[in-house]
Amino acid sequence: MDIIKSIEHEQLKNKIPELKVGNTVKVHVRIKEGNKERIQVFEGIIIKVQGGGVNKTFTVRKISYGVGVEKTFLVHSPLVEKVELVRVGKARRARLFYLRDRIGKAAKTKEMVGARIEDKEIVIKEDLAEEEPVVEEAVVEKNVVEEPVVEETKAETSEAETPVVEEKVETTEKNDTETAKKAEPEVEEVKEEETKTEEISEPEAKEEKKAE
Repeated sequence: MDIIKSIEHEQLKNKIPELKVGNTVKVHVRIKEGNKERIQVFEGIIIKVQGGGVNKTFTVRKISYGVGVEKTFLVHSPLVEKVELVRVGKARRARLFYLRDRIGKAAKTKEMVGARIEDKEIVIKEDLAEEEPVVEEAVVEKNVVEEPVVEETKAETSEAETPVVEEKVETTEKNDTETAKKAEPEVEEVKEEETKTEEISEPEAKEEKKAE
C-alpha cells in the first residue's frame, strides 16, 4: 500500500450513510463559533453524489425564502455528525440539475409511495480496536489455566512414583528375610543328620573292635 493511500485510509470513517440522488435528507453539521460548538441541521434534496474515497462528496439543495441554496459536504468529514433520511424520492438521473430551473412544488422530486424510511449505513472499515483486547484476554486466560494443570500433573506423578520405590525396597527386604529363614532350617537339618551319622558310626566301630 502506498504512503498516500495508507494516510487516506486512516482518515476514512468506519461507517457512512447510504446516499441516493433524489432523497430528502437532514445533514447534522458541527459549527464552531469562538469557543462554543453547536450542531446545525441542513435539510434538502440530494442533487448529486460524486468522487470516491476520502474525496467523496454529496450536494444538498433547498429553497429558503424563495432563494435556492446548495451546500456540498464531504462524506468522511468529522464535521458531518450524521445524515438522517426524511423522504425517499424518485429519480432517473444521476444529477438533478434541472431542479434549479423549477419553482415551488415543481422543485421537488416525487415521493416513492410505500418506501421504508431507514437510515442505512455502509461499512467501510471493521472495528479492529474492539477485537484486539478480546484476543489478549483470551490468551491471558489460557496461560492462567494451563500453568496450574502442569504443576498438578507434576505433583501427582512425583507422589505416585515415590511409594513405588518404597514398596520395592520393602519387598526386597521381605524376600531377604524369607530366604534367611528358609536357609536356617536347612542348616539345622544338615547338623542333625551329621550327628545321627556320628551316632550310628560309633556302635559300628565298637562291633568291629569286638570282632577283631
